[in-house]
Amino acid sequence: MEKIEHIGIAVKDLEKSNKLFASLFGEPHYKMEEVASEGVKTSFFKTGPNKIELLEGTTSESPISKFIEKKGEGIHHIAFAVDDIKSEIKRLQKEGFKVLNETPKKGADNKLVAFLHPKSTNGVLIELCQEIE
Repeated sequence: MEKIEHIGIAVKDLEKSNKLFASLFGEPHYKMEEVASEGVKTSFFKTGPNKIELLEGTTSESPISKFIEKKGEGIHHIAFAVDDIKSEIKRLQKEGFKVLNETPKKGADNKLVAFLHPKSTNGVLIELCQEIE
């Protein structure tokens, strides 16, 4: 794992949260995107070298909506950049981590993504991200 790629924050109202985080960071989001396959709308902010992804569920059945229903708004995941997501998935499985999706899928911000189950990572949902070339 190279670096923290971004921190994902689950929000109930993306428009309202965009205003809040724009005030916090002193500048607006640089990108919004919907990932229909995951039932989520996203918004990305940059502060220095760091990225924050806001996530709003688009249906009551989306993972983000279910997360908010169970835990409320807040940090949803920490994403790490990797060079080769498939080999990293295999490495982590050998180390005993539970991978939620063994085949990477297309995520937001031009990335291939895979997730590690929080039960195998001390309660933190970990996302692996590889830039799609």
